[in-house]
Formats: sequence, structure tokens, C-alpha cells
Amino acid sequence: MKLDKYEADLIEAIDKAEQFETVTDYELELQEAKLAAKHFLNKTRNINIRIPEFDMLLLKRKSAELNIPYQTLLSSLIHQYVTGKLKPGL
Repeated sequence: MKLDKYEADLIEAIDKAEQFETVTDYELELQEAKLAAKHFLNKTRNINIRIPEFDMLLLKRKSAELNIPYQTLLSSLIHQYVTGKLKPGL
């Protein structure tokens, strides 16, 4: 996986660190870190994509069969592909 500059700098700083600060309230810090991660992972981004009309018709038909919005279905398919759960049928 390719890291951006910020991520690479962060890993380098961690590797070079001789010691870490002790946290006084570990549970509170852990809870705040989990909350920050949750907010980061729940962020979404709008995209524009051109899809052939026929494919869009079929996508909407499939989403109606599954009783979920077509945007949710499309987002789910993209997520499954990028996480390796769905392989392209080449």
C-alpha cells in the first residue's frame, strides 16, 4: 500500500521516537481515539460518474428487488471490490 507524505512522516517519527508520553487517563484517551476513528471512517465523498443508461436501469431494477436505494447498492459494490471481497469477472 502506498503511503502519502503525512503517513510516511508519521511512521518515520514513530520509528525514531525513543520514548512515548504516558497517558494519565487511558480509558478517556482510548474512547476519544475510537470516536475520532469512527468519525473519520464514516466520512463520505460525493462523486460523479457516467454510466450507460441501460446499466443504470438494471442497477435501479436490482436495487428495487433488494429494497435498497441504488446509491447504497453501488456504494456497497465499490466497498466490496476495494476490500477484496468482490473480484472482477474478467
